[in-house]
Formats: sequence, C-alpha cells, structure tokens
Amino acid sequence: MTDNQTLAVYDEKINDYIKLTEAPPSKSLLAFIQAIPGGGRVLDLGCGPGGAAAEMAQCGLKVDAIDGSQEMVDATKKYSKVTAWKATFHDLPNHPTYDGIYANFSLLHAKRSDFITHIKSCHNALFQGGIFHLGMKVGTGGKRDALGRFYTYYSVEELTKILVTAGFTLDHKKEGKEMGLAGEVEPFVMIKAHA
Repeated sequence: MTDNQTLAVYDEKINDYIKLTEAPPSKSLLAFIQAIPGGGRVLDLGCGPGGAAAEMAQCGLKVDAIDGSQEMVDATKKYSKVTAWKATFHDLPNHPTYDGIYANFSLLHAKRSDFITHIKSCHNALFQGGIFHLGMKVGTGGKRDALGRFYTYYSVEELTKILVTAGFTLDHKKEGKEMGLAGEVEPFVMIKAHA
C-alpha cells in the first residue's frame, strides 16, 4: 500500500483498530492455519496490529508479517513469536518463499492499476500448492471511506478471473456483510485458493 492518506488514518486510529480486531480467531483464519503444513512459513500481508499473525504463530507456524503503517508494525511487538516489519505490497519476494499468504482485507487498498501485479506477486511468492487467503470488499469503482481510507472494489466474478489468470486454483468462497472501522456495513468476499 502506498496511499499515504490511508496509512495516516491507520497510524492515527491505531487504538480504535486494535479494539475492533480484538476478537476470537475467525473461522477463515483457523481454516487458513489448518491448511498449512505443520511448521510451515506464512506471510500475513497487511498484518495490522498482529492478532492474526500471533494466532498463526501460536499454532506452530513460522510467521512473517508486513504492514505499511509503522504504528501497526509497532503494535505487533507485544507478540514475541511474530516477526513484523514495515513494507508495502511491492516488497514481496519474487521466488517461492511461503506455504501460505494471508491477505485479509489489505489488498483492497491497492490501486486498480497495481492489483493484478500484486496478485501475481503473491502467486510467485508461494510454493507450489501454497495457500492464498484473500479478503476483499465487494463493489465497483474506488472511493475513500468516511475516515479517508482509499478502497478499490471488485465483483466476485472479477476477483475470480484475476486469481485464475494469475495461476491460482480457487478452493472456497464465502460472502457476507460486516461493519468496519468507519462504521459502514459493506459486502465482502473471502476466497481461499492455492498456487
């Protein structure tokens, strides 16, 4: 993510975001963890304050975590088994490194012009058969929310086509609606795929 206004919102709202994300592990996170071989190496792409990464580590995975917000990266330090650093979607390794990549509502901040490249980069960074979790808001176009964060929206069909074109095989999709940090209830999709 390179949208400075979006990053500034996350830096400023860090405490609110920590409260919003303090919850038991989601079914999608647990399904991701269970799909990774024991002791596998995973990347939490857009890790936020680190709760999901900490759950992965607690379950025995080797976890790298990156976020574009320094405040988010700093918040992960309370989890001893999580290695986190500040980086953007452009900083993924260009060779197979991970058994899984967890991109839970992070890549929705990428510009439309960069999104396909980021999806291909995720595919390239996974070992063959590696698991990719993608959480996205569903819609059309792009806009800033009430807090000033930038979002790009896709239909489920668009996301499916992009993932398949990048070389992924889709395993599972879950659609629903959820309230976010800005207080709006929006439709979303979570997709599990493998490289």
